Amino acid sequence: MAKNYDVIIIGAGPGGLTAALYASRANLSVLILDRGPYGGQMNNTDAIDNYPGFTEIKGPELGEKMYQSVMKFKPDFEYGDVQSVTLEDDHKLVKTDTGDYSAPVVIIGTGADHKHLNVPGEEEYSGRGVSYCAVCDAAFFKDEDVVVIGGGDSAVEEGIYLAQLAKSVTIVHRRDKLRAQPELQKRAFDNKKIKFVWNAQTESIDGDGQKVTGITYLDKETGEKKTLSAAGVFIYVGVIPQTAPFKDLGILDEKGWIPTDEHMRTKVPGILALGDVRAKDLRQIANAVGDGSIAGQEAYNYLQSL
Repeated sequence: MAKNYDVIIIGAGPGGLTAALYASRANLSVLILDRGPYGGQMNNTDAIDNYPGFTEIKGPELGEKMYQSVMKFKPDFEYGDVQSVTLEDDHKLVKTDTGDYSAPVVIIGTGADHKHLNVPGEEEYSGRGVSYCAVCDAAFFKDEDVVVIGGGDSAVEEGIYLAQLAKSVTIVHRRDKLRAQPELQKRAFDNKKIKFVWNAQTESIDGDGQKVTGITYLDKETGEKKTLSAAGVFIYVGVIPQTAPFKDLGILDEKGWIPTDEHMRTKVPGILALGDVRAKDLRQIANAVGDGSIAGQEAYNYLQSL
C-alpha cells in the first residue's frame, strides 16, 4: 500500500529542498525522496563563492544549512531510488526500491550528471583543480594556466569565460576541429589568451597529491605521450539529465531534458520540474533555488485548484 502525501519531491538538491521549504510552510504534507545524501552536487563542491549571503562556503556546509532550515517545517525525508512514476487518476504513484508513495503533485529535481573522462586523477583531484563548471570555479584560477577538455559549445563557451580571469586557457580536443557554433569558434580563435591542442586524447590528470599540476595526453598524430602544465582542468564532454524513471510520462524532450513553463509546470498537470533537470541554459545553485520557490508555490496553487 502506497503512503499518501500532498507533494512528493524527488531530489534533495538546492532546488528540491527549497520546494520542500515552500510547500511545507504552506501546511502541505511533503515527502522528500533522494537516493543519496541531501545537498546534491553541492556535496562535491569544495568552495562556493557565487551564492548570495556567503563570501565563500563549503558545498556540504551549505547543503546542511539548507536541510536544517527545511526540516524545521517537518517534511518527511526518505532514501530511495525512484524506479518509475505513473499516473493514477488524479494521483501520481512513485515506485522506489524501498517503497511506494502517492501524491497529487510530484516535483522532479533529479538534476544532471557531467560525463566523466574516467581517467586516472579525475576523481582524486575533483574539487582540487578538476572542475565541471567554469562559472562556479573560474575565480579560483585567476592568473593561472588552465586546460579545458572538449570541443562543443559548452567547452568553447566556458573557455572564453575562463579567459577573462585565467593567465591562459588551452582547449584540448580529441578531433582536428571544434564542434561548437561558428560564432563561438570565432570568438575563441580571436582571443589571444586561448590556445588549442588538436587530436589529443587525455590519458590522465596529474597532480602533486594535493592539487592538479596538469594533464598527460596522447598525440594521436604522432603516437607520443605529452604533458601540459595547468593549475586547473575543466571537463566538458557532455551532460546527462537524470530522467530515466520519467521516460514513459511524455514530459521529456529529444535529449532527455524536461521542458517547463515559467511556473515549472510540465506537459502533465501536477508534475513539476526544477533545477538542472530542466531544459535551460544556466545550471547554478542560485537559479535552482529560484526554481524551487516557484515549484513549491505552484504545488500549493495546483492543490487549491483540485
